[in-house]
Amino acid sequence: MPANYIHYNTLILVSSTFINLTNLPLWLSLFFYYNLIIMKINLPNTIPIFPLSGVIFFPQTNLPLNIFEPRYLTLVNDCIKSNKYMGMIQSKKNTSDVYSVGCLGKITEHKKTKDGRMLVNLTGISRFEINTEINNDKIYREFEVSYKRFSEDQELENKQTIIAENIKRIFEKTKLFFQRNGLLLNWAEFEKLDENQKINTLAMIAPISNQEKQMILESVHADSKIKVLSKIIDFYLHENYLNKITLQ
Repeated sequence: MPANYIHYNTLILVSSTFINLTNLPLWLSLFFYYNLIIMKINLPNTIPIFPLSGVIFFPQTNLPLNIFEPRYLTLVNDCIKSNKYMGMIQSKKNTSDVYSVGCLGKITEHKKTKDGRMLVNLTGISRFEINTEINNDKIYREFEVSYKRFSEDQELENKQTIIAENIKRIFEKTKLFFQRNGLLLNWAEFEKLDENQKINTLAMIAPISNQEKQMILESVHADSKIKVLSKIIDFYLHENYLNKITLQ
């Protein structure tokens, strides 16, 4: 069975109920991303990491976080006091190990609740590859990372060529796949995104396994992400079709 999906920003409708995870419209949320890139900032080589199983984070997307564990409250507070950068990476099942590729985000909104939690919006900047873990005296983990493999994530105008026909096919299949899993998308908001943002968003919220999402995250170019996502969706659509035949 497909994995549980992640509620993403203002795009998702579940059982005809609008799920709004931020007060900002999508286009305004993404305004933060473009401003960050225009600034031509140097990304940090050493970053604090929030390892979290089942959460896949992509550039040009927004990730709402509800922080309550002491070590990560400390991490977020330290980030806010410095450059507001933190890395999200998926932890491997039943182990302290993490995958080698994650995504750097910048805290663009934060609010402390009365019960001590921290509500954070993290805006995706660039994927990174882990080089080594830093031996520190902090209660959270830090890693030395490299962005070289995913340098195109930092381009203001992504120069990758995406074939329109491939985009059209993957969107048609995705709509069918979402419908069969009871997941409705606000397509009017979705269409406001550029092509790369659309692919990243679909990969982030699709009801597929964590390992499959990780495969998409590690696909360097947009066209390779499309190919991987397309194969995964084809698999689930075919599996659903076979299950339907079996039940009949």
